[in-house]
Amino acid sequence: MRIGILTGGGDCPGLNAVIRAVVRKSVTQHGDEVVGFRDGWRGVLEADTVPMDLAAVRGILPRGGTVLGTSRTNPYALEGGADRVIANLERLGIDALIPIGGEDTLGVATKLAEAGLTVVGVPKTIDNDLDATDYTFGFDTALGVATEAIDRLHTTGDSHHRTLVVEVMGRHAGWIALHAGMAGGATVVLIPEQPFDVDAVVAHCQHRFDSGYSPIVVVSEGAVAKDGGMVLAAGEKDAFGHVRLGGIGTALASLIEQRTGREARAVVLGHIQRGGTPSPFDRVLATRFGLAAVDAVHDGESGVMVALRGTDIVRVPLTAATARLKLVPVERYAEVEVFFG
Repeated sequence: MRIGILTGGGDCPGLNAVIRAVVRKSVTQHGDEVVGFRDGWRGVLEADTVPMDLAAVRGILPRGGTVLGTSRTNPYALEGGADRVIANLERLGIDALIPIGGEDTLGVATKLAEAGLTVVGVPKTIDNDLDATDYTFGFDTALGVATEAIDRLHTTGDSHHRTLVVEVMGRHAGWIALHAGMAGGATVVLIPEQPFDVDAVVAHCQHRFDSGYSPIVVVSEGAVAKDGGMVLAAGEKDAFGHVRLGGIGTALASLIEQRTGREARAVVLGHIQRGGTPSPFDRVLATRFGLAAVDAVHDGESGVMVALRGTDIVRVPLTAATARLKLVPVERYAEVEVFFG
């Protein structure tokens, strides 16, 4: 069997672990040939391939990023793009395709499966917002980075008697902010699912100052105020129609400084959360996903995604995985609210 593999969307710790697992199991147990497509769907559109044998995956397990490269290319946003993808896969003799990505990458995969191609998806996003799986790899690593940053910021904040606003990733879902804020003992946590009250945020910060300590505010990049203000974004959009977000941390720090009369600084973690070596949890989860994807291909499955349910790796329809985002429920946010102020 000739299996194609690609990584799409934002880079993520653990991608190389999936690639390694797919190659190792395909080659050693089934005698398959694995073809890597460079830079996500761009590689399929342009038939830009690289052979993925055992030598190609040696030593990549602890490496962050992806050895295949990635992009946010959307074949369905280009005239004739989907037809070119299908034609190239047929010409290259690809029997099955394993795309590794988030909602956008797997959204393309869903359409290709519906068009008759054999496709088995692997979920990837540091935001942990893909539905139908308990966790996605990359989230644990990003959480560790954010928590370590908060731990470090507590001491410098207290030393200078200033507010520190930590902006983390999370366009629509606040899982990183929720978990990092709870693990790091934040004064307040702001997420996209729960529009925040500016007066309440300021009051929590002032209460922290009154107690003799300095506040730490953790905010998702997509968080918004209840009055509709403080919605910040650059003008450009990517191929999937997403506007680049950013600036909520800086704007919030400025407002808190004005209202409390104490200095405030914003720390934007940004792509630091994406980079670096994956955590042990993410390495294991990514490896298990890769192994399970190969099993699904050889079982003749298509239009499915491998997913984590409890401690088991299961198969779910791609349509279920991409139909909606997994958002932070009210009851989970209520848990962290206990510690505000």
